[in-house]
Amino acid sequence: MTRVILFLGLALSATPASAQQTSAQQKPVDVISFLVTNQSVQTGDFQKDQAAAAATRDTIARALQVSLATVPIASSSSGFVYRLDPEIGTVSRVSDSFGTFFVERAATSGRGRVSFGASATTAGYDELDGLNLRDGTMVTTSNQFTDENSAFNTEALTLKIRTSTLSLYGSYGITDRLEVGGVIPFVQLDIDGSRLGVYRGASALQAKGTASASGLADIALRAKYLLIGTRRAGFAAATEFRLPTGNEEELLGAGSTAIRVMGVGSVESARAGVHGNLAIVRGGVSDEVDLGGALSVAVSPTVTVAGEVLMRRLSDVRQITSVIAPHPTIAGVVTGRLAPGQTAENLSSAVTGIKWNAHARMVLTGQVLWRLGSAGLTAPFVPSIALDYLF
Repeated sequence: MTRVILFLGLALSATPASAQQTSAQQKPVDVISFLVTNQSVQTGDFQKDQAAAAATRDTIARALQVSLATVPIASSSSGFVYRLDPEIGTVSRVSDSFGTFFVERAATSGRGRVSFGASATTAGYDELDGLNLRDGTMVTTSNQFTDENSAFNTEALTLKIRTSTLSLYGSYGITDRLEVGGVIPFVQLDIDGSRLGVYRGASALQAKGTASASGLADIALRAKYLLIGTRRAGFAAATEFRLPTGNEEELLGAGSTAIRVMGVGSVESARAGVHGNLAIVRGGVSDEVDLGGALSVAVSPTVTVAGEVLMRRLSDVRQITSVIAPHPTIAGVVTGRLAPGQTAENLSSAVTGIKWNAHARMVLTGQVLWRLGSAGLTAPFVPSIALDYLF
């Protein structure tokens, strides 16, 4: 009888008369907050519920900022890289390869050479730390009897998140060793979400909301200096400043300046190149350590294929996990909530693609970034196209 009374009480409290909906012109962070904090599952501990909901909101928001404000940007060097050959006293191309996508190569474009480019990327995110965002299985709050195999009262979040980014970038060779440049990204962010309550198999839509934001994201200014260079190898130091030009409240920017310092090593032959990067980042969304490696091969004088592996460790961003605790007032019932864990985010991805010398010094690039592992806010794959021209 006690369990029946409990069922009735929780069922009445968990089923709204009608779903709540956000009003128009809501900011993305407000919609996320509305969907995760306005819950109906009765856990008996309002303060823990609110703390867990706020932590879930902040985790999703920070994951979006990592994807939008600190995403790796295209390599600073043009597809055409030149270096003075001291043996013959003329400038010649380092390699027939048109280089890498995100991993930097040590060589610079050369004194007085100017390159401009544009890239377009779109991503539909479907997982957050291994939890599916789209199929309604991301349970944010639950109640379960300890002698049963599944929860009898749950609340689940569904989120459809899509971003589209247009980046304009350029670089200029001040000397044969020093190159400076910058990237100006523009982002469109769309979020469509809902929260579904389920009690003993009976479901009810609790809330739904949509939001979009678009505009300038965080601008990057960067420089690279070739410290040691031979005809076939080189080592360079690079730095990058990400300025807080994106709107933090609309999740388009980090809200603070980030500084990235990187070491770049390259070994290149006439047709192939191997490149490695190690970088330390301070500021922005999180301090981090980055590793990257790339292999590029010129399969013909006009076509290069390349593959890369990118790894990032974000020390200030935590993976989200489910925390189980006894219900404070009902014996034999445990409550589940989402909360940040103790593990720092370790993000890994692979990039494959092709570069084609379509005309003169114009290079067209098509590439796909693939998800490796389940950490962070991820899409199965992220396609990009780019155009680069060296003057």
